[in-house]
Amino acid sequence: MSYTNTSDGSPGTQKWGRVLIAGGTDWPKLGRKEKGGRVEDSEHPDLLEPHILRSLSNVKAVSVHTSCAGCHTIVLDIEGTAWLFGRNQPAALGVPGVEAISENAPRQLRATDLGAPPGTIFVNAACGRSHSVLVGSNGRVWTAGLNTLGQCGHTPCSEVSTFKLVNGPLNPVTGEQEHVRAAAAGITFTLFLTGHGKIYACGSGEKGQLGNGRTGEHIATGNRTGFDIESEPIPVKGLDEKKIVHIACGQQHSIALDDEGLVYVWGYNGYCRLGLGNQKDVLTPQVVPQFAGPHTQYLGAKVSAGPSNSVVIDRQGMYYVAGKWKNTGDGSAGQPYSTFRLLQEIMGCKIRHACSGGVTHFALAPDEEEGGVMTVAWGQNAANGELGLGPEEPKSATKPQRNQPLVGINVFDIVAGQNTAFFLVTPNEKYSDLQRHPAELDTPEECLICHQDNGDPLACDKCDKPYHHTCLSPPLAAIPDGEWFCPECVRNPGAPIGIDALNLAGHYAPPAVSSSRKKVGARARDQDEVEDEDGDEDEDGDGDDDGDFDDDDDDDDVGRKRKAPVKRGAVSKRKK
Repeated sequence: MSYTNTSDGSPGTQKWGRVLIAGGTDWPKLGRKEKGGRVEDSEHPDLLEPHILRSLSNVKAVSVHTSCAGCHTIVLDIEGTAWLFGRNQPAALGVPGVEAISENAPRQLRATDLGAPPGTIFVNAACGRSHSVLVGSNGRVWTAGLNTLGQCGHTPCSEVSTFKLVNGPLNPVTGEQEHVRAAAAGITFTLFLTGHGKIYACGSGEKGQLGNGRTGEHIATGNRTGFDIESEPIPVKGLDEKKIVHIACGQQHSIALDDEGLVYVWGYNGYCRLGLGNQKDVLTPQVVPQFAGPHTQYLGAKVSAGPSNSVVIDRQGMYYVAGKWKNTGDGSAGQPYSTFRLLQEIMGCKIRHACSGGVTHFALAPDEEEGGVMTVAWGQNAANGELGLGPEEPKSATKPQRNQPLVGINVFDIVAGQNTAFFLVTPNEKYSDLQRHPAELDTPEECLICHQDNGDPLACDKCDKPYHHTCLSPPLAAIPDGEWFCPECVRNPGAPIGIDALNLAGHYAPPAVSSSRKKVGARARDQDEVEDEDGDEDEDGDGDDDGDFDDDDDDDDVGRKRKAPVKRGAVSKRKK
């Protein structure tokens, strides 16, 4: 994620965007096999193309965090507030006794809600399969969710039901609290990256994912095999003289990048996912020879990880992948990439960003012909439409192809979950033409201020409620360009939408209104666990599946604010 780029060109501010969502939204059922086959729920549909997520459509998001092995998501906004939604088993989002939190009613959380000092905000987050991590600007970390193997950084227990402060990481020499600036998480472990570029780890050491040089394998009670569990963050070994700038985790492996461009890998190496030419687990970080120089253009620029693959983008913008990244042919379980190899189909692109989801892969590159950004997507067995290729296109794609619904959309970040994908985009004219989720809302036909059904009322970009622009206070001289949000939505950004707003009536606590939110009607015109063919993974390396993920009227004036329809009907007022 970039935390220095700006949306308006001014220095020192964060780049922000709007959240788009594609793929599955039936959080409790995603990735799980259902008896009698899967039946789609109309209230929790698969979104076959990127949709504007209404609930966060007036939130300035700076980053989105999810897991290639998980079904929950954390969005951080420009004010350092976290918005959480998705599967909540067991209490992965810090809410006990709730199966899932709807994306249409995300949970709002501030660092101060967790007892952090005044002025502390969230600056980073991470999601494992069933646990979550929040990083504060004060360098402290809070975790919640499954903790049977200490992956939350607390004494092992069935779950940490609410977000709890982690004691550490502590410097092994001085004993002082380290300042954490980022985190990453797998299924059974968590990594913490400090401001000094050091990595700490907690959780299970079964596959070497703690990077401490040992698994601690031993005979436990009942003649079962046990492994080391580190419930307090410990240093990852072999990186003492290095400054790490980026970390990423797959289900049971990790990849890191230092400030010189060297790439390090460690952990589970099934399907050669570490790209070292073999399948031997690596217990301490090992340099990947391909990105060790001496030619600087071949050094690493960015790294990412999928369930059973690793990705490196070099300083030329070339995309390399290792491990198992598809289900048939070269790159599948039977023919994994044993070392990092170029992907021929996108060799002509200068890749800026890449990520991998459960079975999906995404890349961003400059559009050399038309300008702007090109979004590339591919992945086999993408059953929920998470590639976002469109309702008339196949859900899966064996080879990389351009995402046509996003042509003309300025995408600057993509995050892929197990069955869902999220896109951070800068609003522009094309953005306003995208579908909304949910598609239809039950709103009145008359202006909410004068209660008259005449003229051409404005429709709020979030809630669809109609207003005459002359009825607003202060009144608007004309229909505004770009986005427009009604006074209620300006006061309560991130508030629940649709049926979820009705279900939570009386239970939603709107955030405090800051000075930047008090201008009603005003707005900027500047668009200010280990995978194989069936989606399961062989976690113990015995060659067999370990089972299912069971944790597991059109406005022709484009760019102008669309008017509220005269009659409500089956057709959305949004431009199709």
